[in-house]
Amino acid sequence: MSRERRDRSVDVINGKLVWPLIVLSVPIVITNLLMVGYNLADTFWVGRLGQAGVSALSFSWAIIFLVISFGIGFNVAGTVLVAQNKGAGNVERIARVAGQTVTFVFGLSVLIGIVGFLLTPTMLRLVGAEPGTLEYEYARTYTRTEFAGMPFIFAFFVFQSLLQGWGDTRTPLYLMTFSVALNVAIDPFFILGFQDNVVFAWFGLEALESQLFALTGFDGWAVQGAAFATILSRGLAAGIGIWLLLSGRVGVELSASDFRPEFETIKQLVTIGLPASVEVSTKAFSVTILTALVALAGPTAVAGYGIGTRVTSMVVLPALGLARGVETVVGQNLGAQQVDRAKRGVYAAAGLIAGCFLLFSGFVYLLADPIVSFFITGSGAAEVTAVGAEYLRIVSLSFVFLGVFYIVQGAFRGSGSTRTAMGFAIVGFIVLRPLLAYGLAEPLGMSATGVFIGDALTNVVIVVLAGLYLLRGTWTDSVVEADSDREREPGAEERPPTANGGFEEDD
Repeated sequence: MSRERRDRSVDVINGKLVWPLIVLSVPIVITNLLMVGYNLADTFWVGRLGQAGVSALSFSWAIIFLVISFGIGFNVAGTVLVAQNKGAGNVERIARVAGQTVTFVFGLSVLIGIVGFLLTPTMLRLVGAEPGTLEYEYARTYTRTEFAGMPFIFAFFVFQSLLQGWGDTRTPLYLMTFSVALNVAIDPFFILGFQDNVVFAWFGLEALESQLFALTGFDGWAVQGAAFATILSRGLAAGIGIWLLLSGRVGVELSASDFRPEFETIKQLVTIGLPASVEVSTKAFSVTILTALVALAGPTAVAGYGIGTRVTSMVVLPALGLARGVETVVGQNLGAQQVDRAKRGVYAAAGLIAGCFLLFSGFVYLLADPIVSFFITGSGAAEVTAVGAEYLRIVSLSFVFLGVFYIVQGAFRGSGSTRTAMGFAIVGFIVLRPLLAYGLAEPLGMSATGVFIGDALTNVVIVVLAGLYLLRGTWTDSVVEADSDREREPGAEERPPTANGGFEEDD
């Protein structure tokens, strides 16, 4: 009996353009939204522990986000190579690229996990956590647990990126939905245990709570429990994802030989992925730097800033998801030598995200206080809410600019111009953002407010710089050769190339 295949890939190189871009990107947006669900669930339940728990997560995420972002950059290389090879008709290369990406990223995740586990205390001190405090102890156990589970976290990212390059964004969405649902279900019990857990009160199960606690004596792992829950839920999703790749049920089918290291492919992954890793990491590193600057104003400011950045990370997800969709559209169309179509995909995505973020900005600005207060109760809640709401009101004014910048960066990555994307990220997030934030916070004496204003101003400046470069059009070279004997989809019609290398379409 033949194996059942469910190829859910979206055709982005034939026919209309805007609707396939939306169909491709919406599952990525929802998947990313669900990924933030991990952090929001952790923040909500750790918030039951008070200010110390939320501050600990802020310190830890400044490190974890940086490390995960570095690894994600190599997954971008897998997306680009799969997309361009598919667009060029090099079908036989796709499985090998996918297998090499899995092998390389898994090895990298093991190395990162070991080094990160050992250096956790040093990194926490660098971001402003003070040894001997409750915040530091919470952060240390949480961060080390996350590093121990890094291979499970990276494995799902690999699966998601490879299928995205193929054009299938729905299958990763289904797996992420399962994973987040599991995480939300087990989070309160891993964190709070079976004593004084509000979940039992919500459902009128106080008697069951007493019986479970009497039987197990388990009163939770506090902040570390959030890390355990996340790793377990992500690990199960990753295992299913890798099985799907090996089974061939999702269009891409891997064999054992595809995982054996191949120097040329790994070299290509590193060539594309290393700049992408640096680019993605700069965003996380800037959060780390800004966290350290905000820490000068005290742990209350760090807690408010931490909640604010978690909310912002959720708001910008449509831009991040659409940018990943742009990677696939640009990659496949450049592979198919349809340059004009690739450019129009970028412009359409920029217009869509600008309109969307105008609405988001107004919503966040008006509801900043209740949004932040949802995530914090107990001691210091009012002070933390005030700081977090101030951050959201200031930064929300620059959401449109930040969203368009993400789209432009997605275009650069999809073409394989990851060094260009890296350059703009370094200028914006490592040079401009810290300089503006520090200059307003310290010399001008604006404290945490200055950091927030510097963050917003950077979003405006960097999109102007990147947008001007995009309009030059020098980023559109493909990194793979087209297959002259390319197999077209059944029923697809040959369309004459235009003078600019694109194809006519009836959009």
